[in-house]
Amino acid sequence: MVVSTPPDAVKNRLYYADNLDILRDHIQDASVDLIYLDPPFNSKRNYNVIYDGATAQAEAFKDTWSLKSWQDERQLIFIDEPQRYRSVHNVIEAFEKLLINSTPSLFGYLVTMAIRLVELHRVLKTTGSIYLHCDPTASHYLKLLMDSVFGAENFRTEIVWKRSSAHSDAKQGREQHGRIHDVILFFSRGPDWRWNQIYTPYDDSYVDQSYKYVDTENGRRYRLDNLTGPGGASKGNPKYEVMGVTRYWRYRKDKMNELIAQGRIVQTKPDAVPAYKRYLDEMPGVPLQDIWDDIPPIGARASERLGYPTQKPEALLERIIAASSNEGDTVLDPFCGCGTTVAVAQRLKRKWIGIDITFLAVDLIRQRLLDHYYRNTQSLNEPAAKAQFDREITMFGIPQDIEGARQLAQKTTGDRVRKEFEKWAVFSIGGVYSEVKGSDAGVDGYFYLNEVGADNKPTRVKGLIQVKSGHVQVSRIRDFAHVIDREQAVLGVFITLDPPTRNMVEEIEKMPKVSLKIGGKYAKIILVEVQDLLDGKLPKLPVQRATKRAARVSRAVEQGDLFDDKA
Repeated sequence: MVVSTPPDAVKNRLYYADNLDILRDHIQDASVDLIYLDPPFNSKRNYNVIYDGATAQAEAFKDTWSLKSWQDERQLIFIDEPQRYRSVHNVIEAFEKLLINSTPSLFGYLVTMAIRLVELHRVLKTTGSIYLHCDPTASHYLKLLMDSVFGAENFRTEIVWKRSSAHSDAKQGREQHGRIHDVILFFSRGPDWRWNQIYTPYDDSYVDQSYKYVDTENGRRYRLDNLTGPGGASKGNPKYEVMGVTRYWRYRKDKMNELIAQGRIVQTKPDAVPAYKRYLDEMPGVPLQDIWDDIPPIGARASERLGYPTQKPEALLERIIAASSNEGDTVLDPFCGCGTTVAVAQRLKRKWIGIDITFLAVDLIRQRLLDHYYRNTQSLNEPAAKAQFDREITMFGIPQDIEGARQLAQKTTGDRVRKEFEKWAVFSIGGVYSEVKGSDAGVDGYFYLNEVGADNKPTRVKGLIQVKSGHVQVSRIRDFAHVIDREQAVLGVFITLDPPTRNMVEEIEKMPKVSLKIGGKYAKIILVEVQDLLDGKLPKLPVQRATKRAARVSRAVEQGDLFDDKA
């Protein structure tokens, strides 16, 4: 299989697609320095959240991993180490016997992960590292899977991250220990991997016990270290007198005199063995251990909180990226969610590749990065910010022209894809996507408008969004008008893939205008073609920018570049 190189491979890349397709077709062998992945793993949800159907997963696995696939380079999986990947085959066969009847969704999840881990192994450099973030419910299975792909000899650490404060559900009948940690499996590609030692602050009790002295001249805390030379003469340590005490010492006499002149040698009482004064502020701290209880989860009021259900704190990714990569290295997150990995990689001057299968996640990341550029340029509407974004970041999978939009709308791989087209259209005009259907028929999204109430105080009113990807008749306009009235909204935006017909335009012109104290008069239904979305020709409405509270429903960042809120 030939992996193509994107024309903008030197830029940071954000993909809206299935990560398996991107790994196979767009990322070259041994081109990534660090991989962090946080795939769906919540034990209270289905493990086949990536793709439905454990039976289908099992069949796909058998097709993909047949003996023929080891020998046929036309198969989708690129095999460069047949013996290594043969062990993956064996592990999955064992999982099938163990899980296919008792926990079929877990087996489907493990098959899904196996195929992706093989590709991640291929794209990782020989000096690279991979961190797999998972739940204790599945970590033991994933550890075996990682052993089979990367080699048990390349297992480095099982990190325990305390993700939650202690809690008790005993009053609700819980009869087991509280679950407050995640597992992060750290593997390298080979025996020589990039590593930058990270230090953490000393525990307060350790400081109080070990650094119990305070220098009266400068207020610095210190402890006393042994100056005598271990092994005495047999180790080549010099013997001489210091402050009336003769011993074998760690330092030559001239070095000892220099330290005495600097005030670094202390004799606590006459005839006591002199000791070295070691200041606390000169010590780097404790070398990073495998239990991380010093990075709290994101609090409800934290400034970085976006409302994304599986969002991880930036400090967690800062630690991983700093430990296992250098500036200029490439970091890959194939399940990038709300974009914490790529945001931190950007800030730490790493190149990055992010992939996610939902438009919500990709659009949220785009807005998160735009927000970063806006802040740096001191203006939420600074054109230079968008220009810098375009210079440094390339986005793939989001429609760039009408043909791309039509392809997204017409894909027939399931209901998920149809929803992704709706989400793309809704988010493109700054709306919030509505997952609620059924009784809420006719509403694909909504937004809020700034307005002045009867008491002349600022308020907000709701607008609705409907998206259509096929031929639309005028009856759809009448139906949408009824939905606007039913939902007590003030107006609606009707997005259509095809140009509206004359009958649709005339039907809207018959409807009474909507008067807003902020912005003036508007049509009850505003027609927006998909081509308008692509061209940036968006309705000028006094839209209330999304807040981080609103983001808990759908989005997470401001929409300063989408609507003209000064209209």
